[in-house]
Amino acid sequence: MNYKTILLSSLLVLPFFGCGSSTTSNETQLPNESSAYTLVAWNDLGMHCMDGKDYSVFSILPPYNNLNAHLIAKDGTTNKHITSGVTITYESEPSLNGKLNTTSIYTNQNEMKTNFWNYVEKLFLTSLPNDIGLTGNSTPSLTPKPLVYNSEHNWWEATGIPITPYNDDGEKNYYPLVKVTAKDTNGNTLATTKVVLPVSDEMDCRACHGSSSNYADAKPAAGWENDPDSEKDYKYNILRLHDEKHPNAVSDNQDALKAKGYTGYNSNGLYDSAKDGNPILCATCHSSNALVGSGITGIKPLTESIHALHANVLDPIEGIKLNDSANRSACYRCHPGATTQCLRGAMGNSSNVECQSCHGSISAVGKAGRAGWLEEPNCQSCHQNGQRYTSAITSDGTLRAALDTRFATNPDTPMRGISLYRYSTGHGQMQCEACHGPTHAIYPSSHTEDNLQSEMIQGHIGTIAECSACHSSVPFTTTGGPHGMHTIGQEWVDKHEDIAEDNPTQCQACHGSDYRGTFLSKAFSARSFKTEWGTKTFNAGDQIGCYNCHNGPDGGDDD
Repeated sequence: MNYKTILLSSLLVLPFFGCGSSTTSNETQLPNESSAYTLVAWNDLGMHCMDGKDYSVFSILPPYNNLNAHLIAKDGTTNKHITSGVTITYESEPSLNGKLNTTSIYTNQNEMKTNFWNYVEKLFLTSLPNDIGLTGNSTPSLTPKPLVYNSEHNWWEATGIPITPYNDDGEKNYYPLVKVTAKDTNGNTLATTKVVLPVSDEMDCRACHGSSSNYADAKPAAGWENDPDSEKDYKYNILRLHDEKHPNAVSDNQDALKAKGYTGYNSNGLYDSAKDGNPILCATCHSSNALVGSGITGIKPLTESIHALHANVLDPIEGIKLNDSANRSACYRCHPGATTQCLRGAMGNSSNVECQSCHGSISAVGKAGRAGWLEEPNCQSCHQNGQRYTSAITSDGTLRAALDTRFATNPDTPMRGISLYRYSTGHGQMQCEACHGPTHAIYPSSHTEDNLQSEMIQGHIGTIAECSACHSSVPFTTTGGPHGMHTIGQEWVDKHEDIAEDNPTQCQACHGSDYRGTFLSKAFSARSFKTEWGTKTFNAGDQIGCYNCHNGPDGGDDD
């Protein structure tokens, strides 16, 4: 199994394109304006999951996090991506409370944060030293570690970073910070940024499968395990249930298991295998697109197996079938999570957008033939035709067909038939996530540390939308900006009259058919502009239209 090229994607919700036309005055001073470069970095999923502190019974996912970055030259309009001749590194950065996450060992306790490294050889058939992940990258520490340039995706990357959700002092932290730095060959710093490497251990089944849950339908026929270690306890209970339902699962597949290199499985079943000191990697038999090369032919994929099995299970808190729930709490019951609350970006902050709004019900996620981690909702299902829908799913349970591609993901990306936001690019071949934020944490986020990068680059939270964030001299264009936008700022105020008068209908996509502005033409922060009639001032969130300065699209002083 090729775990060196693990592919990780999302199971919760697509990102939110809050693409507004931010207004900018020539007097605006950005935090990084004196720098010749802009460094922007992002985590690809918005949240990665790991099994927690214990890997001795079974594992679904290892500690594994991806960090990507662009280094952009602010001068000029071509060759702006810096792809060589520099070093870009990541290192641990104190969270806003001053605490660090720099190692897999608790400070002054000589105790591992997780026993993953004790069992990695039996689970993933490779031996690793502490703090080193499956791709060879290390846990962020106080020593900078390199990112490498990926020419296929046009980004700098460090994949498989084995960070855990535990600070060095033992405090839980689902959002550890890293500092990313770009330097030239002489060691001079070109640009820095700070981003979250989110990780959760709330991929948890104990609400029903814990021995103390009193959830009768989940009780094994052989009785509850009652292991004093709560992380081991529910996992043993699950293996007992698996053996009851599939008593020959190991014996019937021993040849396939051994061919993969797993020689320690006990033919009596998974429970005995784990008790013998051979923890179970679920993806060994149940294929997962999160673990390339996994699975045994003829056995259901992991995503389908788990979600389909639990669709009709009663939520232990709500008392209704998980499949009947339209609330994200049903999803958070099992993965991250009631405390983590990974859906924390612009969509997560909306009261009428839930996990099911984009992914469908649990039975839809577990539908036979659906490619888990790859067959995901796309941006254009909600953001199209000047509309911003609150659900990507139509009444028949399918994704809404796109009427236009202004806010669309790239087709056949990263493979034929798949259209994923986290691989798609837009203006200037920038990754969509670079400006809009990672999946599940679309800017602005409810988690303060997610917003640090936007503030560092442009002086305010939200989508990185200020042209001068990446341009020392902003090019003048009518349709060449992000999503077909025109130039924004004082120059547009001075020169747009003939453009608007010659073809006013082109303005409707963002400014509305009545030319009074929409959510797509909002100001991201307060701005003032000079006009021939005086100074016009806008507040953050104001929707900009013709009537702000004129008597409609036909022109004329609004006074």
